[in-house]
Amino acid sequence: MPQLDSDTLGRLSNLLILLVAVAGWVIVEYRTRIGFALRTGLAWGMIFLGVMAGYGVWNDMRAQIMPMQTMGEGGTIEVPRAADGHYYLTLDIAGTAVEFMADTGASNVVLSQQDARLLGIDTDNLRYLGEASTANGVVRTARVKLSDVSLGPVSDPTLNAYVNDGEMNGSLLGMDYLGRFDISIRGNRMVLTR
Repeated sequence: MPQLDSDTLGRLSNLLILLVAVAGWVIVEYRTRIGFALRTGLAWGMIFLGVMAGYGVWNDMRAQIMPMQTMGEGGTIEVPRAADGHYYLTLDIAGTAVEFMADTGASNVVLSQQDARLLGIDTDNLRYLGEASTANGVVRTARVKLSDVSLGPVSDPTLNAYVNDGEMNGSLLGMDYLGRFDISIRGNRMVLTR
């Protein structure tokens, strides 16, 4: 039988004291209605187990609904096609994970307002001097320089990007970045090699 260290033993004793206190309160509060207390406790227990099971199932399903890139042999990066037909990549930018939709039809890397703020960019004080034509019309853009950009094992010291002043659901990874890789589509997977 494994030995418990003092930290684990302390946590267990705190949990036991808490359980005794709650059980004592239930007995005093529901002393004439023990059946009702047991049914209520069972219902809350089932709710708790349902939430735990739902969380576990979501973690298992998330990879199928929104698949993530994996590192293949020889340093390749494999990106499965998502349910919506697009390819999504997560870049590490100066220690912050940012999800992008791969867009081979876009020239530039374009950050949404939300992702720009996530990276610590003060979007209110940017100079929106550029313009970009999008499916939703012309929008203003501000040029920024991202540092310490990594996609799996591949790192770049800097990457030019643009912050979109308009509404965007997510950030786009255009050919400014994707063009640094050899890109191939194999079945439902995009394979990037550098």
